[in-house]
Amino acid sequence: SPQAATEEEKPKLKICCACPETRKPRDECVVEKGEESCGEYIEAHKVCLRSHGFKV
Repeated sequence: SPQAATEEEKPKLKICCACPETRKPRDECVVEKGEESCGEYIEAHKVCLRSHGFKV
């Protein structure tokens, strides 16, 4: 349908299942050092999630 072509593509995964390769290091960093020390890991995970169509 024409409307489907104009809608943004929805993510194919649930957010909890997307990007395990960036989620694990981010989570480990936050646990060990605190969120304020892990901006690099947090941003890398956001970039990955955005590449899968999530708006974060």
